Amino acid sequence: MSLRRQITTLVRFELRDELRGGEVALVVIPFAVIALLTIPMAIGIDTPLLERIGPGIYWSIVMLFGVLVTQRHSSLAPAAARDMLRLSGVDPAARFVATTLATFLLLLGFEVGAGLATVILYDPSLSSWWWLAALLPLTAAGLAMIGTIGGNLVAGLEGRTSLAPLIVVPIAVPLLLGAAQATEGLRVGAGILRWVLLLAVVDTVLALAGVLTARPLEESAT
Repeated sequence: MSLRRQITTLVRFELRDELRGGEVALVVIPFAVIALLTIPMAIGIDTPLLERIGPGIYWSIVMLFGVLVTQRHSSLAPAAARDMLRLSGVDPAARFVATTLATFLLLLGFEVGAGLATVILYDPSLSSWWWLAALLPLTAAGLAMIGTIGGNLVAGLEGRTSLAPLIVVPIAVPLLLGAAQATEGLRVGAGILRWVLLLAVVDTVLALAGVLTARPLEESAT
C-alpha cells in the first residue's frame, strides 16, 4: 500500500471512530464552553474587561482542552492497535502524519466551536478578522503534532495518560504565546506578521521532528 493510501486509510478510520463516539463534540466542546462561561461569572460582568481578556482566555482554553483532543488520538491508543499497525507494515511516518491530520481536523472544529462561544460571551472587537483563517489552522496543526509526538514518547509506559499532558503543555507554550499575541495585535490594530511567522516556524520544526523520530519512537515502544 502506498504511503498516501496508508495516510488516507488511517485518517478515515480515526475520524469514523470519533463520529461514532462523539467525544470531542459531546464532551470536550461543552466543557470548554462551560469553562468560558464560568470566568465572567467569577470576575463580574465588566464588558470592557471581558472584551480585553476574551481572546487570551480563549487561547488558554484551546491549549488546555486541546490536550484532551490530542491525547485521545495518541497516547491513549491501545497497545494492540499499535502492534497491529506495526505488523501490517504501516510506515511509522505515515502513522504520524495520519494521526496528526485527524487530530488537526478535530482541533480545528474545536477551535471554531469555542471561538463562537467566545464571541457570544465576550464580544471581542478584532480588526482584520481574516487573519484568523491563518491563526486557527497554524495553532491546531502545531498542537496536533505536539500531541502526537508526546503520545509516541510515552507509548507503552504505565501512567501515559498523566505523563503525556506534562509533555504536551510545556512544549505548546510558544504556540500559546504566538496565537495570543497575534490576537492581541488584531484587537489593538498592531502588526502580527512576526507572530504568524513564529507559528509557521514552530509547525515546520515539529513536522520535521515528528517524521524523523516516528520510527525510532515506535521501535523504542516495542
